[in-house]
Amino acid sequence: MEIFGALLAGSFIGAVLGFIGAGGAMLSVPILIYFFNFAPKQATVAALAIVFLAAFSGAIPKFRKGEILVREAFSVWAIGLVTNLGGAVLAKHLTDNLILSGFSLILIAAGISMLLPQVNQSVERKVPIPTLILISLIIGSMTGIFGVGGGFLAIPVLVLGFNSPLAKAAGTSLLIIALNCFTALIGHRSSWGQISWHVPIAIAISAVVISLFASHHSSKVPTTVLKKSFAYLLFSIAIWTLIKTWLLA
Repeated sequence: MEIFGALLAGSFIGAVLGFIGAGGAMLSVPILIYFFNFAPKQATVAALAIVFLAAFSGAIPKFRKGEILVREAFSVWAIGLVTNLGGAVLAKHLTDNLILSGFSLILIAAGISMLLPQVNQSVERKVPIPTLILISLIIGSMTGIFGVGGGFLAIPVLVLGFNSPLAKAAGTSLLIIALNCFTALIGHRSSWGQISWHVPIAIAISAVVISLFASHHSSKVPTTVLKKSFAYLLFSIAIWTLIKTWLLA
């Protein structure tokens, strides 16, 4: 039953990543904590492996369709490299309550970003280079500390900062998530031995398969409804996590 539950959870994570281009870790971490009894620090590390594999797999059909801006993806990843690896070191010294509280705030921020109106590319807007650098550093730190790939920030950065079409921004976001998660996973290598990997592996296998399918067919699905539904789900998870952490502990 545990493996079946892991496969089911992986299907949900892969679908979100493939259709929306973000959100995999935001589901992986609470699923591992609340359904499979992982400690918060182990859950963030295991989520990095799951989301890396799912995001990388979802990026493959996007790359084949020319919907990934490789140079831009590596630019955002490289700028955030210092905070990514630094965050992985810092996370070892944070309490579980701090990690869960910070993670909840990220969920709320991500949910709000999902509800914002779609960026109108007919209006020429450029994000200044210092702002791009700052956001890339924030994305890196979120991945290193909380195991979150930062796709909900990467997509608007790509659209506004690099003037990318939304389809290419979503595809490029998957590559950024994969790069960031792989980097943070290496940064957390000292924690690998503390994790029971059979559940994350089952989740990852299912997420990879579904992410490939969803990514290939994402252009046929109206993302507006998906994003709104996902936003409310994130709010619910965030509220429950804060209640569980501070009131029911």
